[in-house]
Amino acid sequence: MTDYPRWSYYPKNARPPRWAEQLVQATVAVQAEIHSVPLPLEDEDRRSDAVLARLRPDLEALGYQVESGKTRANKITRPVLFGENGKPSVSYEIDAFHDSLKVAVEVEAGRGAANNADYRDILRTSLLLDADYLALFMPIAYHYRSGGKSGVMHAYDGTHSQLDAIYASRRLQLPFEGVLLIGY
Repeated sequence: MTDYPRWSYYPKNARPPRWAEQLVQATVAVQAEIHSVPLPLEDEDRRSDAVLARLRPDLEALGYQVESGKTRANKITRPVLFGENGKPSVSYEIDAFHDSLKVAVEVEAGRGAANNADYRDILRTSLLLDADYLALFMPIAYHYRSGGKSGVMHAYDGTHSQLDAIYASRRLQLPFEGVLLIGY
């Protein structure tokens, strides 16, 4: 039996902060609704929006602003660059943000597992102003069916290996004080 969720905090020589433990506990609270192992039932929704919706109440209780829909008013937008008159000229949408802790949150699911969204999340979140930390949620396993084929992608393991390489090689310096990877 393994512990749920799987998670790692980077850099490996830093003690995980309290907010990281709180996000892990928020994941535990909705385990029955989001756990990607074993194979989900046919009618279960494992899209990232559905996973975020199940995490939203606990995240909001912890002080995070959380995306609540697809309209502009429901999105969480953070600035990257400012233009004339101090107005944001480049901004990125993220799933959640905690203003005082400066934690940016991204939740990925099938598309994220299949299309290397972890790379995009790490790079784009690195550019956000005021984001000192990244919390990245990835499915432990993503079960896919496409063109008559089916299989399992181990998204958490892939992202875990990627972050291990980034932090061990020191050739790419991320601007974060820490990164929390959670496998749900």
